[in-house]
Amino acid sequence: MKQVTKNDETLQTKKVVIIGGSSGIGLATAKAIASKNTAIIIISSNQQRVDKALGELPKNSIGYAIDVTDETQVKNAFKKIGSFDHLVFTAGENIQLGNIEDTLLENARRYFDVRYWGAFTAVKYAAPYINPKGSIVLTSGIASNRPNKGWSMGASICSAMEGFTRAIAMELAPIRVNIVSPGVVKTDLWSGMTPVDREEMYDQVGNSLPVKRVGNADDIAKAYVYLIEQEYVTGQTLIVDGGASFV
Repeated sequence: MKQVTKNDETLQTKKVVIIGGSSGIGLATAKAIASKNTAIIIISSNQQRVDKALGELPKNSIGYAIDVTDETQVKNAFKKIGSFDHLVFTAGENIQLGNIEDTLLENARRYFDVRYWGAFTAVKYAAPYINPKGSIVLTSGIASNRPNKGWSMGASICSAMEGFTRAIAMELAPIRVNIVSPGVVKTDLWSGMTPVDREEMYDQVGNSLPVKRVGNADDIAKAYVYLIEQEYVTGQTLIVDGGASFV
């Protein structure tokens, strides 16, 4: 018989909602949390991806396909879910790089729709259903504090998310609100690049890091689990970047 540890007890019998949980970091986080005997509800924009992800999760997992930029759909989803314990938001579109002179304002505004306004809307409608001692974990990225050429949109949205996290941690207290800031991670968010360019980037970035590799989704998933289980942390940004912030 498996011995139950303190961390296992933290998440046992809990219910966790993961928006963006059908792939990448979100799915890796769902698997990590599910391994602790926790009920998982994933939300994504594509029903086929939701169904595929559910096939990789325990049979009691639930999935919904909604548009997180549609306020009514988000509101109705949380009304259907009812009370739960923790919200994780990892949803995002493909990463876009480009100089400001080449950036269409329409595209820049749209870039915020999922990553910022989607998270804002989710928090608004999820908060009333979160149980005592519950938490919210959002997502940004190290572009907020280590931007480079072409990262104007990425740096802007990551900074906005971190500011939102600190503000909402005060507003929703005692619900804890934190945010994970990943470095370069091997996920589908880089699918806008050609396979050759993508692998070259992974090699170049990885070789420049103290850990000598870029991250994978499982690396980052551990940060979300930590922030859910750590009951004495709120309003914080947890950077998981392989040391990129130092080089």
